[in-house]
Parts: sequence; structure tokens; C-alpha cells
Amino acid sequence: MLILLPPSETKRVGGDGPPLDLTALSFPELTSARRRALSALKALSRNLAAAAGMLRLGPSSATEAARNRIVSTSPTMSAIDRYDGVLFDELDAASLPPSARAFAAGHLAIGSALFGLSGALDLIPAYRLSHDSRLPGTTLGAIWRTPLAAALAARTGLLVDLRSEGYAALGPIPDRPDAVYIRVVSDDGEGRKRALNHFNKKGKGAFARRLLLAEIDHPDVDALLAWAAAEGIRLEPGAPGELDLVV
Repeated sequence: MLILLPPSETKRVGGDGPPLDLTALSFPELTSARRRALSALKALSRNLAAAAGMLRLGPSSATEAARNRIVSTSPTMSAIDRYDGVLFDELDAASLPPSARAFAAGHLAIGSALFGLSGALDLIPAYRLSHDSRLPGTTLGAIWRTPLAAALAARTGLLVDLRSEGYAALGPIPDRPDAVYIRVVSDDGEGRKRALNHFNKKGKGAFARRLLLAEIDHPDVDALLAWAAAEGIRLEPGAPGELDLVV
């Protein structure tokens, strides 16, 4: 089983790990694409004023563009600890027991506009690049769609996609029975479901935490659904290729 999370646009700063080593990251088949993305990001960062616009940063966040200038030399930390925001606050990686973090190392990856996918314990720097950012001379779709989709298609076992639609579009999961996209919805009590915004991220973070704490390598969708039912988690079949997480 591989759990796919979206990143957060904001990152925790600092870290005590060595500078970025692309060859040490999970999914080594993405190394070439990562080099392309990193090169484009460095080119963008030569002009910070222009970079702020292409990264869609407002005045209060414009200084984050400067981090991209030192992305290859700044300290690193585990990806699961680097990202913050609503989803990662709910995941609360720092409080996971060592066995759950070890499980995450082999069963959780975080989508990324810069790295494609980062393994949970991959050492990455702080950076600023979103799925809808513009890059000079190329697009994120051109960099990621083919290699990322191929990497996910080559992954055997259950794929549980909790990424946002923007990041899922950069590298779609394969069309097969053991690859499912999770939508977080609410139930109005009359059988009608509606998508959520803020609670979407909160629900995904809580669900991912439960999966990591359980430390079960679910072999297929039926096993995942059976576990969720036993745990009191309302996870239901949705549209083709999707499951609804009702919160």
C-alpha cells in the first residue's frame, strides 16, 4: 500500500539534515525530472520580484521566494516534518511512535511540484513552488505528468490517493481496481453528500494518521474498507475509481 498526500504550500524552516541530495530521494526514477524542476526553479529565482508573481505570492509571502535561491544548500528535514498547515497539523508526525514513522517510510509519499513525490522520511529543504506556479521555459505539467504517472503505474499494491486535484493532475494514479482517489465529503442526513474545503484537509490528515498508527499494509480496496468499518471510519464507494471519506 502507498498513501499519497498533498504537500502544504508553507513549510517549516530550518532543519539539521545535510544539503539536498537528489540521488538519495525515494522514487529514483524521478531524478531526471527533479533536476529539470530544480533548474527551472533556480532560473526563476534570479529575479525575486518576478518570481513572487510567478509563484503567486502576495506581499506578505514574497520573501519566501528567496528561499528558492538556496534550496540546494539549505538544511533539510524529513518531508513528513517539513510540511505544515491544516492537514499536517492533524497528521501530527512529531507525535507518531517510531514504529508508525518506520511504517510511513515505506508506505507514505507526499506529492510535490519540485520533487514529484517525496518519501515520508526523505530529507528535503524548505522551498516554495506550487502545482499552479509558472516556470520560465517550461511547465510543471510538462516536467511531471509522464514520469510521475509512470512511477505510480509501476508501483504494485494498493494506491490510496489523498492528494488535492491540482497535485493529482501532475501525475495521475493508474486506472486499475487497486488505485483509488479519496474525496472528503459531508452527509446532510438525507443521503446527499457535498465536498468540503477546510475540513477536507483536516479529514485527510486524520485519516492518514489512523492508517499510519494501524501499521497495516492493506492489500486491496476491500481490505481497506473492512478495516475502516471496524475502526468506525465512514469510508464508502463513490464515483468509479473513488472512495468517499465522510466526516
